[in-house]
Amino acid sequence: MKTTVSLVLGSGGARGYSHIGVIEELERRGYEIVCVAGSSMGALVGGVYAAGRLQEYRQWVTGLSWVSVFKLMDLTLRGEGTIRGERLLKRLTEILGNPLIEELAIPYTAVATDLTHQKEVWFQNGSLLDAIRASIAVPGFFTPVIEEERMLVDGGVLNPIPIIPTVAAHADLIIAVDLNSDVKMPQVSLPDTQYLNRSGFSDEWHLDGSPQGEGETEEVSLPNKGAGRIDVLLNAVEVMQESLGKYKVAGYPPDLLIQIPKDACSFYDFHRASEMIELGRCISERSLESMEVSMR
Repeated sequence: MKTTVSLVLGSGGARGYSHIGVIEELERRGYEIVCVAGSSMGALVGGVYAAGRLQEYRQWVTGLSWVSVFKLMDLTLRGEGTIRGERLLKRLTEILGNPLIEELAIPYTAVATDLTHQKEVWFQNGSLLDAIRASIAVPGFFTPVIEEERMLVDGGVLNPIPIIPTVAAHADLIIAVDLNSDVKMPQVSLPDTQYLNRSGFSDEWHLDGSPQGEGETEEVSLPNKGAGRIDVLLNAVEVMQESLGKYKVAGYPPDLLIQIPKDACSFYDFHRASEMIELGRCISERSLESMEVSMR
């Protein structure tokens, strides 16, 4: 009989790709994931998994270059965010369709933050894509979701590691993944990538222009002007989420906390999926081995 797991997937930008590696390692070791909850990228990866489309999503993201990532970013001049997210949602629709959360194979919760009423919002029914879009709306990065009398943004603003929604599943274990850990990067062998010459997104991309094509050569070095506005904002979000995550874990400790180093990659390095997936697999393998030894 398989050991059942309630899986909690935290927020943390591009490091969220490591959730894929964690899920793959859990399944490889024979665990059965019976419930999943997530904030931001955790909600996205968890929703894709609950819909049974993780391999299709994995194949897509591991093929993204920084140019491909840029093309997904439908930029806007609206003050409340830089990216509308319509292109990303269109691609996710091609992968997922538009299933209802209550029709997914396993119970799923996406956590967003209602800025208007200053509280968490749990999506446990309705459109999966709508839930994901609300949960990934990082303030200042993605435009918020406005509906009725509330403004919805990234779930990590209030709850970067949403453990409580998984408790009702009564699984054998609650396993949570923290993407903002201050642990040191482990010595692991990560896959090489040809896309490491530049970050995935920054003010220094000169948003009034367009990036070079895939076949063009990078000739102009980026000026060293210090952190751009978006960098500063996202760094502030990460500091906040790291602190909040510690409180959430202390308040309701999971049976196992898998810690992904916050310096594994930048928040917006969405062209580094292969590395982050492998990092998630390696770290979860070590964490699970330690837990299994202690349980014998």
